[in-house]
Amino acid sequence: MLQLPTEFINSISCCQGFDEEAFINAHQSNSPTSIRVNPFKQTQLDFTLDKAVPWSQYGFYLDERPNFTHDLLFQAGCYYVQEAGSMFIEHALSSCVDFNETLLAFDVCASPGGKSTLLASLLSSSSALIANEVVKQRAEVLSQNITKWGTCNVVVTNNDPGSYSEINDVFDVILVDAPCSGSGLFRKQHDAIDEWSLNNVNLCSQRQKRILSDIIGSLKQGGTLLYSTCSYSAAENEEIVDWLISEFDLISVQIPIDENWGVVETSSDRHRAFGYRFYPDKTQSEGFFCSVLKKPGALDNHHQVRKSKYENFSVIKPKEKEWFVNWIHEVEQHLITKFKEDYLLTNQLVIDFINKYPQLYYKKVGTTIGSLIKNEVIPHHDLAMSVHRSKSIQTVVCNREQGLYFLKKNLSSIEGNKGWNLLTFNGFGLGWIKHLGNRLNNYLPNEFRILK
Repeated sequence: MLQLPTEFINSISCCQGFDEEAFINAHQSNSPTSIRVNPFKQTQLDFTLDKAVPWSQYGFYLDERPNFTHDLLFQAGCYYVQEAGSMFIEHALSSCVDFNETLLAFDVCASPGGKSTLLASLLSSSSALIANEVVKQRAEVLSQNITKWGTCNVVVTNNDPGSYSEINDVFDVILVDAPCSGSGLFRKQHDAIDEWSLNNVNLCSQRQKRILSDIIGSLKQGGTLLYSTCSYSAAENEEIVDWLISEFDLISVQIPIDENWGVVETSSDRHRAFGYRFYPDKTQSEGFFCSVLKKPGALDNHHQVRKSKYENFSVIKPKEKEWFVNWIHEVEQHLITKFKEDYLLTNQLVIDFINKYPQLYYKKVGTTIGSLIKNEVIPHHDLAMSVHRSKSIQTVVCNREQGLYFLKKNLSSIEGNKGWNLLTFNGFGLGWIKHLGNRLNNYLPNEFRILK
């Protein structure tokens, strides 16, 4: 039997919607498994998708947890394994943000990438997402998951949120899924119980306020802030929302919910601000909290950036673009820029942002197409995973066994034409191989390799 600390139970006993007996009993059952499909890579998956997550158009519950690591469609970015409660962000933002507009969005604490790929699924092609992660190793994981998702309008930065404190009135939407004490994950991650304490809750609350203070100036007038945690503690949830309203004059937004969902709408003590709690005894999810706030004023979502005198990233000339006609689908519809030796596929909003803020550390910008050696394209792994790649690229179709050998970097032979080939499964790219007649080279980056 999973034992929850008495101090923890006592600390959340006054939280709205809390039912101690039902809550403890729910922690004796297994966590539900849920996935969110990639709308840009729709295909038939190996499991039945007949149980929809009610607050997400892309979310589904699975009857059992398969071996995702060895599913080639998972490795190809056709879906993301995500806790169902977190998918509520889709509903919360869609109810108060017009995603048909050109928007600049900011995911502040973005790794491993679940909420970033969710945002990328909602944004228009002219919009852009800045996905940030302060920890270097976690930023690498974030970049990998963004690469698998396949869109070219996402930027990954590896900065402390304080690096954004001098950036003012830029973002239309900001998502802060804040580092927290993690009590909402006790059922799924039992070791998190041993790390929980009231002192840690207070430390997390202080850290959450620092992060929010650092980035709040970058939100436009009329812009939308979504704050979330996987904690049950009011000190990390409703009290933070009250603090945001007191400190920055933000306006609480009520989100429409269906009573059958089991989501608990809460009201903060000081400002009666709206919050949304997920309890495992009421919803088919782990613990989750979110609240949506607006900055006062009318939103101006015209993104006109004054050209800087020195541009690290400039759009390549039309003649240079011809090199990539056979590599990019409808290449004329996209912008290509160059950084060092690499050519990057992206849009104008991304280019304007990275030129305006060169002080940030950019881990990944759009989709890296590759480099040129003597006018021959050397394709990058990003392009293999991209939804923008040309359908006329030379491909080799693999079966499941061959695909797994490739991802383990053990594939020694497969039939194909000489030169660069995209290895595909069910039409989706896994990576590049190069046939050299009597042998082949596997160009899968080591960080994408399956080690199990």
